[in-house]
Amino acid sequence: MSSKDNDDRAVNLAAQAVELVASGRAEDGSRALREAASLAPENPKVKAAFLKIQSDDSIHPLQTLCAKFVLEQDEEAGKEALEYLNRSAEVPGDVATKCLDMVIKERKIESKRLQDEIVAGLLRESVAAKDVLAKLLWDGSTAAFEQIYGIGDKSANCIAEIVQQPSAWTKQSDREKVEADVFQLFLAKLLAVGHDDDGKALKGIARLLATDAGRLHPFIDEEIFEAILCSLDYRQPAEVRSQATLATAKYLELSGEKGQTYLVRFIPSYIAKGHGEELVLAFSAAAAVFPLVPRQAAALFLTEGFLPSLMPLLDKNNKSEKVEQAALNMLSAACLDSACRAAIKKHCLPWLRQVMSHGKGDRPGLAAVILTKALDPTMPARDSSGNNVQERTEVNDLVPMFKKLLADPREANKQNSIEGLAYASIQPTVKEDLIGDRLFLARLMDTLKASQPGATTIFGALTLIDHLTRYLPVLSEEQKKMNQLKAYANAAKYVTNPDPLEEDAAVSRRCKAVVEAGAVTTFVAISSHLSPASTAVVANIMLSLTRTLALRGTIAQQGGARLLLMKYTAITGASDIDKQARRAMAQGLARILISIDPTLVFPAAGSPPLTSATRPIISLLTDNESEASEGPRDLLPKFEALLALTNLASTPSDEATVVIVRQTLAIVEDLLLSNNTMIQRAATELVCNLMTSFAGIEMFADESKAADRRLHILLALADVEDLATRKAAGGALAALTYYEGAVKGIAAKERGMEILLGLCTDEDQEIVHRGLVCIDNIAQMQEPAGEQARRQLKDMDGVSILEDIADGSSNQVMKTTATAIVRELHAQISK
Repeated sequence: MSSKDNDDRAVNLAAQAVELVASGRAEDGSRALREAASLAPENPKVKAAFLKIQSDDSIHPLQTLCAKFVLEQDEEAGKEALEYLNRSAEVPGDVATKCLDMVIKERKIESKRLQDEIVAGLLRESVAAKDVLAKLLWDGSTAAFEQIYGIGDKSANCIAEIVQQPSAWTKQSDREKVEADVFQLFLAKLLAVGHDDDGKALKGIARLLATDAGRLHPFIDEEIFEAILCSLDYRQPAEVRSQATLATAKYLELSGEKGQTYLVRFIPSYIAKGHGEELVLAFSAAAAVFPLVPRQAAALFLTEGFLPSLMPLLDKNNKSEKVEQAALNMLSAACLDSACRAAIKKHCLPWLRQVMSHGKGDRPGLAAVILTKALDPTMPARDSSGNNVQERTEVNDLVPMFKKLLADPREANKQNSIEGLAYASIQPTVKEDLIGDRLFLARLMDTLKASQPGATTIFGALTLIDHLTRYLPVLSEEQKKMNQLKAYANAAKYVTNPDPLEEDAAVSRRCKAVVEAGAVTTFVAISSHLSPASTAVVANIMLSLTRTLALRGTIAQQGGARLLLMKYTAITGASDIDKQARRAMAQGLARILISIDPTLVFPAAGSPPLTSATRPIISLLTDNESEASEGPRDLLPKFEALLALTNLASTPSDEATVVIVRQTLAIVEDLLLSNNTMIQRAATELVCNLMTSFAGIEMFADESKAADRRLHILLALADVEDLATRKAAGGALAALTYYEGAVKGIAAKERGMEILLGLCTDEDQEIVHRGLVCIDNIAQMQEPAGEQARRQLKDMDGVSILEDIADGSSNQVMKTTATAIVRELHAQISK
């Protein structure tokens, strides 16, 4: 080969080497460069290529991996590229754009899944890549859409994401134009693929409607809405149905009468065709839209002739399992509406009973659930003149079937079992049946523990347990009379009285069975994946369980106190449900801490600390919502909170006491003046226990105006009629009179020393002892305040009163104490 030929070939090989290295094929590039150097080592172009490759360190590892994946179909390189992106490693803009360009242009990549994920990763991690896609869409939205959409599901999602991000566009008008184009392209894809088996188009439609429905929903005409409704087919994957549901909900929300007209035309028209496939689509759509637009769906369902004409169609298609399932789904959804339940009861019971008897799979269970809802277990049982007794009996007869379904390994049957029993357990007789079946309770707890996060069985099972353990509300006499008047007005021939199985003793017995079945342990096990709605139900259950004093120790042993504290802290919402759940959690925790030594529940070296329990309990003192509601004023939460705080204040460490004093000072002062004797007593007992801490003493003895006011209140409480209140006030004063500030304040009051002396003459020996301790403290006090108080005692002839106690008391301890005080007073006064 001539020298010129060698030079030409070397130059070509050098150029190839540069291209190969740039595309990530470094090994091939090195091989080409070595051959070029062997042919023409002095050629300036070969040398330049060598220097370029040697000095070019900008070839990013991600670019190399993407090149190998695209050009060599190297799947391992693709996986490494994806791992790199998933590590959220920083990708330079120019590298990301080169990688994106390589990956989206190559149509012959074997691993479409990896291609899809790499494209999505690049668009997720790189602003520059997003800008490139935005430009592609602006330059030609249809071509760019088809190119990216065809790669895969995640790439298609990125299209919708990009057109929603203002930062990727220079002008808002440009973004809106492309967004409208993309939305219409998604709609076209939905129509092109019919049911949209992979859900790509529906995801894009739902996402764009969720953020810009006001501008985009006019692009949806009746044909497109029909395609969306057809995607609600119960046979579709759950993800497809969920996207179709989102799109339907948003469209119906904004389209007004037009969307409702489309809906009303779609369902009857498909039913009128009478074929199995159309019936499935119509029933599936009806089932899906009931929760979205219940009023409109119910109006359609209750249209004259709708249900009567439906029954012959179902009989005609009685061999079609898919039609039967879709119809059951629709009837189950329709049970949301009371009028629809009545219509089902009127027209559909024979068909439902037939499905229960001859259906297959999980359909008999679902038919039984619908039957239970239609018969309405909430209706009161009537005497022989009514027909509710027969209906309730039929509901009772379904219970064994539901219990049997709970043992079925199929998830759908477990769900039907729990839903059916949740409805049926409204009846007291069903509650007794279930609570007496230990095997059933064990299965119920096992089902709860085995449920996946977000499973509907969790809420259903918790609702069932709530029904088993719920107490009747406490009614005032006025409310009871109003209920009787309403009952007379609604059914003049009879008035229902509370069922004996709903009385407190029966409910307490059921709560005991639920606790023994391990309900609290189960709640602890599933606590991490409870939804807000399920958490609220758990709160109600725990409030019921802790009402029975004898169960509180077991509940604490099973982790109930920590569960209540944890879930109280976790609830951060401000809805009425959230507030009620927090209130119930706090009250349940208070009840446990009333009956159990707080240090056993929250050990000193454990976590969470004892002080963490104070916040939820103190919240009950400041929560006035339960009092503001209609009905009798519910002071029980405040009362129980005061008792729990009293117990917390009695613990060896004063940490809890300090927290209580700091956070409840003003509240407790108000409650000391309550016109409710029980609240006033509990507040006084709390004050008495707070005297174990110097922080509590300062509330009354720091000589401030506020302390003087509180001391005045405490003295008044030591002179009230209620024995327990006097006893608690006397105990607090016995601790306070050890301090000069308190004695100075007492002596300054008009009847201060008189009240202390009155304690010594009380009929109750415990109060007498407290009074003697107060006088003894004063007798021994060397400060000027003690001298002033002793002079007042002398002027009141207090020494003679104490001498009478010393001489006349039959209690040796009192006699000895009084004698010592008299001796000390004589010694002090004689100075």
